[in-house]
Amino acid sequence: MIENLGGAPSPADDPPESVVALVDSASGTERELIGRWIAEGGLAAELGVRAPVTQLDLDAAAVAGRLTGRTDDPLVVPVRVLWLPPERDGVRRVTFGDLALLTNPRRPNRLAQRRLVGRAPDRHLILTGAGARLTQLRANHPEAAALHRTGSAEPFARAVVRAAVVALERAERTVIGDRYKVPRLVAEEIMDSPEFLRRLERIADETGADPQDVARRAEKALNELVAAQSRTVSDLFTQAMRPVHASTWKVDCDESGLAALRDLNRRYPLVFLPSHRSYVDAFVLGDVLARNDFPPNHVVGGANLRFWPMGPIARRTGTIFIRRSFAGDTVYQAVVEEYFGYLLARRFNLEWYFEGGRTRTGKLRPPRYGLMNYLAAAIRRDRVADALLVPVSITYERLNELGAIADEQVGGRKKPEGIAWLARYVRNQQHSAGHVYVRFGDPISAHDRLATHGDPLTAPPVTIPLHRTDTGERPARAEPDTLGERERSAVQRLAFDVAVGINAVTPITANALVTLALLGVHDRALTLAEVCEVLNPVMDYIADRDLPRGEVAKLRDEHSLVAVLEQLSLAKVVTIYRGGVQPVYAIEPGAHLEAAFYRNSAVHWFVDRAILELAILAAVEAAPDAPAAGAVGPDADALDIGWAEAYRLRDLLKFEFFFPDRMEFAERITAEMLLVDPAWRTRPRNTLGSEILAALTGSGFMMAHRVLRSFFDAQLVVAERLADREPTVEIDHKELIAECVSVGKQMLLQKRLHSTESVSTELFGSALKLAANHGLVEAADPDSEKSVTALAEARRDFADRLRTIGIRISQAAALDPSNRTEGRTR
Repeated sequence: MIENLGGAPSPADDPPESVVALVDSASGTERELIGRWIAEGGLAAELGVRAPVTQLDLDAAAVAGRLTGRTDDPLVVPVRVLWLPPERDGVRRVTFGDLALLTNPRRPNRLAQRRLVGRAPDRHLILTGAGARLTQLRANHPEAAALHRTGSAEPFARAVVRAAVVALERAERTVIGDRYKVPRLVAEEIMDSPEFLRRLERIADETGADPQDVARRAEKALNELVAAQSRTVSDLFTQAMRPVHASTWKVDCDESGLAALRDLNRRYPLVFLPSHRSYVDAFVLGDVLARNDFPPNHVVGGANLRFWPMGPIARRTGTIFIRRSFAGDTVYQAVVEEYFGYLLARRFNLEWYFEGGRTRTGKLRPPRYGLMNYLAAAIRRDRVADALLVPVSITYERLNELGAIADEQVGGRKKPEGIAWLARYVRNQQHSAGHVYVRFGDPISAHDRLATHGDPLTAPPVTIPLHRTDTGERPARAEPDTLGERERSAVQRLAFDVAVGINAVTPITANALVTLALLGVHDRALTLAEVCEVLNPVMDYIADRDLPRGEVAKLRDEHSLVAVLEQLSLAKVVTIYRGGVQPVYAIEPGAHLEAAFYRNSAVHWFVDRAILELAILAAVEAAPDAPAAGAVGPDADALDIGWAEAYRLRDLLKFEFFFPDRMEFAERITAEMLLVDPAWRTRPRNTLGSEILAALTGSGFMMAHRVLRSFFDAQLVVAERLADREPTVEIDHKELIAECVSVGKQMLLQKRLHSTESVSTELFGSALKLAANHGLVEAADPDSEKSVTALAEARRDFADRLRTIGIRISQAAALDPSNRTEGRTR
C-alpha cells in the first residue's frame, strides 16, 4: 500500500502478528460481502498468513483514531468490492443502453447490488491492494508521521488513505486491464505536499503577497487543472464520439512497434506528441491506443475547448484544460509544474499538441516549448526517473474543416468554439473522407536528452528503436553561455528531435501527390495523361528513396487516379471540365490554400530536391564566366557556387522546415545529386553545373516551383513591405502581417505572385521571424545615420535576393515537362 512497492516487506518472509483491513465500501451489501469473505478466510488465503484481522473503514477519521497510534506493526491492506459490467462481445463495458435503464454496471445501486449477488455472482469480486507494514507507511511519510508525534494524526491518516486508494486502483487495473487509470484526491495530495507548500511560501515572500492568498490561488488553479478519468464516462464518451471520425475516415495504423512501446510503458510514462491537423486528432489517437490496450492519456488542451457540455465531460475522461497564456503568473506556473510532476511520477501517460494549435498550412509548425519545459523540470528535479516522448504523425487524406482554416489565412476571424460550433462540426464530418494514417516514431528518452551531467548539446539524440527507419536528423549545434541557456537549448533540441521523428514517419498520401502535380502548373488545366506524366517520375523517385507512403501506388492506374480526382472535386479542391474532347483537371479557383494544405503534409520529403535544383541553376548562371565574387571567393567554380547557394537557401527556409546541421545537410544534398546523376563526382568541376542540369531535366520532373514557390513568394511580400518602411519606425507585427495580406492580394492581381497559397498569415508570420533573425525588423537608431542607411540597404538587399530566387524558381518551372509555357509567365 505504498507508491513504491520495492521496499515493502513480504508477509511470507516476515509474517505479521496482526492485519488491519481498510474497507472501502459504499453500501451495507459491500460491507457484508467483504466481512463474509474475511470471515471465510479469503484474506488469509490472499496473503498466505494466519493472523487476527481488524476491519476499519477507509476513512481518515477512522484511521486517525484506531491505526496511527498503534505501537505494534500490523500489515495494513486495503479491500473493496469491484463491480463489473456484463460481458458484451468479449469486452466488459458500459453502454448507453445501461443508462437508459437508469443503472451504472460499475456502480450499481444498493438494490441492484443485492440482486446481482444472488443472480450474477460473476459480476463482483473482492479486491485487495498491495499491503504495507505500519512502520513502512510511517517511513514513506516521515513529515506526516512527525506531525502525528507532535499531536496531529490527521495528515498521516490522510496519507494512508491516499496510499490505500492508489493501491486499490492499481489492483483494479490487473482485473479490468491497463486501459483505465483513475487518480483521486489529487488536489488534496498536492496541497498537502510540504515541498509544494514551501514553494508557495517562497512565491509569497518574493512577491510580497499574503501567503494564504497565494495558497487559495494555487488551490483554485489546481481545481481548474486536475482531471479525473472516470471509467464509465470514458466508455460512454468514446462510444458517443467515435462516429465523428469512424464514419468519416478509415483508420490506417502501423502497429509495428506498439507491443514494444506497451512494454516500455510498464516502466516509464509515455508522452505522446502528435502532429495537429484536426479537432478529431485526439479521438483518432485515443481510439488507436485503446484498441491496443494502452491506458487513456491525460490530454492537455486549450481552455477555449472547456465549453459546456464538452468541458465537464472531457475532464472526466482525463482532459487537462490549461490557460492559453499565463506568463508572469508564478502561482499558476508552479501549479502546472507540480501537477505535471505528479502525473509523470505516477506513470500517467500524457498527450499534447506541441505545435500550439492546428497547422494552417498542412506542414508541421514550429514547436512551442512551454509544456516541454515543465516536463524537463520534473526530470531535472528527480520527480521522475525518465519519460519517453513518442512522436506521432496523424495524416488525413481529406479534411472537411479546411474551408475555415483557409479563411483564417487570408485575414478571416476564427469562429469561437461552443455548442453550436460543435453541432456544425459534427454535422460536417458525416461524409467519407478516405484514410487517416497514424504512425508512431521511435520514442526518445527525455532524461538522456536533458541530462546535465554530460553535455546534452553535443550528445546524439537517444532513441529506443521500434522501427528500422533512421532519420539521421540532428539540430544545429549551439554554444550557450549559461546553464539556463544550456537548459533552454536542450529543451529546444528535444522538441526538434520530436518534430523530426514526426516527419520521418509521415506518409505521402495520394491527395498530397495529386495536389503537388496540379499546383505546379500556372493557370491551366491538365488532361488525365498530363497528370500521369507529372506523377509517374515522382512516384519513381519516392520508390527510389523508399519514402513512407499511403496508397499512392494506385495513382499509376488511370481508373484509380480518376477516382482520386473525383473525390477532390467533391471536396471542392479540384475542378473538372467535361465539355471538351476529354476531361481536364485544375485546382478549383480560390481553393489553392486548401490544395496546398494537402500537398504540404508531404512537402518536407521534397525540400532537399528543390534546394538542389535552385543551387544547380545558381551554379549554371554564375559559372564559369561570372564567379560570385565576395560570396564564395573570386576563384569559386560551379561546385563552390552551388554549395554556397544551397546553404543560403537552407538559412532562408529554417523557419519553415527542420534541417540538420551543415554536415548532414551536405550528405543529404549529395545523396540527391547521386539520384539525379550517379556519375557527378567524375565530371570536371568547371562543367559540373551544366552537366547536372542536363541530368536534372532528363529526370522527368522538377520540384522547386511545386515545393518552395509559395514560401519564397510570401517572404518577398514581407521583404518589400519592410523595404518600403522608414528604418526608424517601430514595426507592429500584427499590423504588418495584415498589410501583407492586403498587398499580397494586390500582387496576385498584378501576377507578381503565383497563386493565393502565398497569401497566408501563417507564411507571413514565419517570413517576419526570418527577417527579425536577419536583423531587419528592429528599428534603426534615428540619431545614427550609419545605422539608418545600413538597415535600409539590408532590407533592399533582402528583397532583391528573394526576387532573384523567384526568377530561378520560374526557370525551374520552365524546365518541367508539364510546364513548357511556364517560362513566359511569372
